[in-house]
Amino acid sequence: MKAFVFAAGPGTRLGALTSQTPKCLLPIAGKPILHWSLTLLERAGVTEALINTHHLAEQVAAFAASWRGACRLTLVHEPRLLGSAGTLSANRAFVSGEPAFWTLYADTLIADDLSKLASLHREKSPAMTMGLFRASDPRACGIAELDGEGRLLSFEEKPARPKSDLAAAGICLFGPAVFDHLGPDSRDLGRDVWPRLVGRAYGCELKGPVIDIGTPRDYERAKDAWPAPARAA
Repeated sequence: MKAFVFAAGPGTRLGALTSQTPKCLLPIAGKPILHWSLTLLERAGVTEALINTHHLAEQVAAFAASWRGACRLTLVHEPRLLGSAGTLSANRAFVSGEPAFWTLYADTLIADDLSKLASLHREKSPAMTMGLFRASDPRACGIAELDGEGRLLSFEEKPARPKSDLAAAGICLFGPAVFDHLGPDSRDLGRDVWPRLVGRAYGCELKGPVIDIGTPRDYERAKDAWPAPARAA
């Protein structure tokens, strides 16, 4: 199985933390965030990952060269950021013939093993199955509304009136049908694609910590909250 890992963002909200270090390489428990992302995917059966680069790309390339995990890494440099949906469109050939593939934002720590999400995707065979978590402030997140079977009824980024507290965890399992919903104007998955998949997608609540590292405060919380079982990987 293959995966896209979105690691190109400059991490401007993290301020000085990312002036000399790409966000995906900030250390958590002594290892870069990207290490934990790839470890998560390997546990889910991923054998090859495409990582997009932009900010301080040479450091990400050095990490990839030193990587000794089972997952083979392919780097794609973006001189101009394409956005997550744009990266999918530009690299569609990477998953040609694959019945399903993962996408993961490399600035999110996820402690779950993803088996429940993968099982739901196999059972329903939708265009997308997205990982979700319970948000303490739904108005600051991308929020999904599900029916009793887990089918996606709506998705909205940072809603003024959230319909649930189920927030996108930054990880999805896609079927090839997703490419039917990527238009020439599609840049961001959350804004331009996920809402188009309402009725054709499912959501799965993940257990264990899900931490989006967007601000210095998030980063400090992640260093404290990252669980011991994950640290042992």
